[in-house]
Amino acid sequence: MNPLHFTKMHGLGNDFVVIDAIRQRFTPSPQLVRWLADRHFGIGCDQLLLVEPPTRPDADFRYRIFNADGGEVAQCGNGARCFARFVVEKGLTAKRRLRVETASGVIEPELRDEGEVAVDMGVPLLEPARIPFVSDTDAVVQALAVDGAQVELTAVSMGNPHAVLLVEDVERAPVAELGAKLERHPRFPERVNVGFMQVLAPDAIRLRVFERGAGETLACGTGACAAVVAGTLRGLLRPPVTVHTRGGRLRIEWGGPGQPVIMIGPARTVFEGVIDLDQPWELPR
Repeated sequence: MNPLHFTKMHGLGNDFVVIDAIRQRFTPSPQLVRWLADRHFGIGCDQLLLVEPPTRPDADFRYRIFNADGGEVAQCGNGARCFARFVVEKGLTAKRRLRVETASGVIEPELRDEGEVAVDMGVPLLEPARIPFVSDTDAVVQALAVDGAQVELTAVSMGNPHAVLLVEDVERAPVAELGAKLERHPRFPERVNVGFMQVLAPDAIRLRVFERGAGETLACGTGACAAVVAGTLRGLLRPPVTVHTRGGRLRIEWGGPGQPVIMIGPARTVFEGVIDLDQPWELPR
């Protein structure tokens, strides 16, 4: 038997398999990640999170994220909160404020009272080339052609690319259909997470997100950050903003261009487990 110890966690229903790769050996592959993430043949999750030693001297840990389709991505906000709670609960650190290395830079989660975690998610990237988004203008609202129709969106990177659309009623928004088309639109060369935002008030929105490589999730932390940035740039919001997702609420603070986005919300442990990696990983087609 080749046992792998894991922890199942969630942030507002966005669920994760978290693996300590400091005290046990684990080498991810796309096939293995897809199997672990499968809700029928594996454990089941939206993303797999890997805790590793840092590769730089100014960080406490390295944080890696793999979507359910097996692809590695640079950032996950709900996962960052779970990551911070995990390393403290597992005794990997006694710090309450951490510096965590990600593929998109260093983030700083801080454990607060009553199960909440605040994360400095860094400064949002708005220049099209850095998102990346193919455009010859840096206008806040951009038009995109989809199946012969025009879609208006705001492109933002929070370490991963987001397209934020304004909708009148988020429950009636074509999240699955339009989200899938925009995710792989050629003007987003690294694919994109698609947010559907309904403004309730200058300090409150409702949000659904179609995540690249995972589909719609109950909540998306970086998506909430990107939506608040987009709404603020469009003059619709005045942070701090409460973001209502299907999984619960996040609070997002942002001081404007050039300033970091602060995300505050819960992180929960669901259960611990062990899975045998010697069994076949092949999923039915």
